[in-house]
Parts: sequence; structure tokens; C-alpha cells
Amino acid sequence: MRDFPIQTGLTILVAGVLVAFVNPPDTKQWDAMGPLSPLARHVEPLPPAPPPFRVPTIGKKADAIGALLDDNDGVLDAFYGALRRRDSVTRIVHYGDSPTTADLITGDIRGLLQERFGDAGHGFLLPGKPWAWYQHTGVRLSGSGWQMVPASHFEARDGLFGLGGVSLTGGTGASSKIVYEKTGYTRFEVWFLRQPEGGEFTLSAGDSVLGKVETAGESKAADFAAFTVPEAASELELRVTQGHVRVFGITAENAGPGVVYDSLGLNGASITVLSRMFNPQHWAAELQHRRPNLVIINYGTNEADFAEFVDKQYEKELREAIRRVKAALPGTSILIMSPMDRGYKSGPGQIATMLTIPRIVDMQRRVARETGCGFFDTFHAMGGDGTMARWYTAQPRLVSADFIHPNPAGGKLIATAFTREIISGLNRYQLRISTLR
Repeated sequence: MRDFPIQTGLTILVAGVLVAFVNPPDTKQWDAMGPLSPLARHVEPLPPAPPPFRVPTIGKKADAIGALLDDNDGVLDAFYGALRRRDSVTRIVHYGDSPTTADLITGDIRGLLQERFGDAGHGFLLPGKPWAWYQHTGVRLSGSGWQMVPASHFEARDGLFGLGGVSLTGGTGASSKIVYEKTGYTRFEVWFLRQPEGGEFTLSAGDSVLGKVETAGESKAADFAAFTVPEAASELELRVTQGHVRVFGITAENAGPGVVYDSLGLNGASITVLSRMFNPQHWAAELQHRRPNLVIINYGTNEADFAEFVDKQYEKELREAIRRVKAALPGTSILIMSPMDRGYKSGPGQIATMLTIPRIVDMQRRVARETGCGFFDTFHAMGGDGTMARWYTAQPRLVSADFIHPNPAGGKLIATAFTREIISGLNRYQLRISTLR
């Protein structure tokens, strides 16, 4: 582990605590887990990446550490069963940090699964860019007039962040334009907050206004406006036409069958976003409306900077996040996806793995098994200890200079390994249930 000045560390920790207590989120009604983590202001920018390229697979199979995908005891059977039916829509909700924010890894997983099982829709998309590098594969997004508050900034006081973790408020004239570059969709849904004195918005497809929605209500409550078009549309415009409107996202789907993959990434996010920042009742309503067959929880990279938090608090937060999902979605499969390797400069020309990463991975595997969740070992799928050094010196490079974020080709390697393990798990499931008949 890199040396970290004690005085500097204490200064950062104290500053984080002061921020949390001077302007804390109003979570007293739903949170009794203690003080917020020091990750509240830990935000890491994602540097630009070069275009994708073909590379040989670098990852290796895990042996002594266990299987790359642990789906023992049927913990993913509900998800496998949905995939196996092939006559309906299978929805996957993937929560993660900055790589997910740019749809790295998740965009490739979406493409690989849809190629095999069918494309039932792109899924959930924020109608604005909280960060300049927020993007989704095959989508052009632009917006103006929105005030955006991500859950990872620990700023909103009511904990209402919708499904995707960002609250967007806009007055008259605020708008968003979405272009799906590869295909069109027939079913759209705007996720918004019904609230006292709420305004109005319209949703248009091309030159046609699909409808106007009034968002006023007696109290704050999650609500959803669904629209269906007779022919697939690839261009949408969301516009506030009166008053102020608070929205959370837009989903795009077809009738199916196939896979819908929601990539819900927040820059600088940690597990505490799910365990602390989301109002559990509101989040439960959002999850229940989405009806996912699989929820993926994919954090750990940002936590790796805080060894004491990892050793003393991380497991408690992870278990609480799992508990909340299970309470909202009993019977839905949950998969814990470990962080990637994360490197640091250990000396001149030397890159080493942060010591907290293997500890987080081991903890996640154990907690997943103890709580009835699946587990995917991204760290060892990449190659384990020292991967960032090998990826950074590879020709061409597979990771950016921060030794955190994969380049598109590195992300595709992880996506390919993940999808391969999911397909193998599905095959094992089908063999198992066929022998029971």
C-alpha cells in the first residue's frame, strides 16, 4: 500500500466529517447506521479514452481463490430462469461507480447479452449529464436548464434520487434530447416525482408530441408516465412546458423478447450510496416498478482509498445495501460484482496493486455467500494481483494513466469474461433442472 501522510489523512477525514455534519442529508427518518463514510466528497474524474481496438485476452481462470462466478445454492436461479424462457423481457439493473458512469464494461455486456438473447431495449438513461463524461453506448444525449444532484454528492436532503441516483429539476424551457443511434424503440417511460406545485412536461418522438404530463400532487411520490408509439422511434425530446418539474430518468424498450440492461453509474460512488443516501421507501418503489430479474451491486474502487473504512465499516454497509434490495425485491437475484484491480506507483517505473483491493474482494465473496447472493470476481478475471501494471504496459494500453479506469478495450475484456461466466452459469442451471424432470 502506498504511504499516506498521517496529518494529510486526518485533515481530509476531519473535513469530510465536518461537511457531513454541517450540511447533512436529512436521513434521520430512515437511517440509523451511524455517521456517513469519508467517501462523501471523493469524486474522481474519468480521463478521455482512445477508440476501441482488438486485443488478446489477458485474464486467467481463478483456481485457489474460487470460481470467477459463484452461483452456488441456486442464488441466481430466478435470473437464469428468466433468461431461459426466451419469450419475455429479462431486465438487469447494474449499480456501479465511474466506469459504469461512462457505460464502460456495462455497454459491452449489454451488447453481448442482447446479441445472444435479443434486444428488448436500451434501458434506463439520465436525461442530463451530471458529468461531462456521462454517456451510454449508442446514444447521443444533450440537455439544458437542469439542476442535477447526484446521490454521490451527498447534497439532496430528502433522499429521493429515483432509480438511477440523480435528481434533475428544471423550470420552463428545460429540455433533453436523446438519439438512439443503432435502433428505435416503441415503449418509453419518463420517471418523475409527483409533488405539490409540480409543473408540466411533454415528451416528443421526432415531430410528434406523445403527450403532456402534469406532475402536481398532494405529496412527494414516485410516478411514471408511459408512452407507446406504433413505429419504432429513435429521437426523443423531453421539455418542461410549465412550472418546475423533477425527473429521474427515461427508459426505452420494445415488446421483447430479449434483454434490457440498465447501466446506473455515479461518479465517485461507494456502497454508501445504496446503504445511506437513497430513501429506502422511495428506492423500493422505483425498484418494484422496474421489476428487474437481476440486480448487480458493483462498488469498491473508491472505498479502496480508505483502509480503515474497508476494515471496519464496508461489510456493514454492503450488508445493509443487500438487505434493502432484498426487502424491496424478494425473490429477485442479486449479484455482487467485485471492483477491478486498482494500481498505484510504488516506486520509479513500478505499479502495484492497492492492498485494500484483495481485502474488499475477499469480503464481498464471503458476504455474498452468507446473504444468498451471486458473486463475480472481476479482480481475478482480469488476472489478479499486478493486473494494472500489466494492462498499463500492454501494447496498446488497456487502462488509463490513473490505474483505475479501463480503456474501451480493457472494458470489453471484462465484459467478455463476465458474459462468458453468465452463459456458463445458465448452461449449468439448464442441465441441473433437466435432470430433475
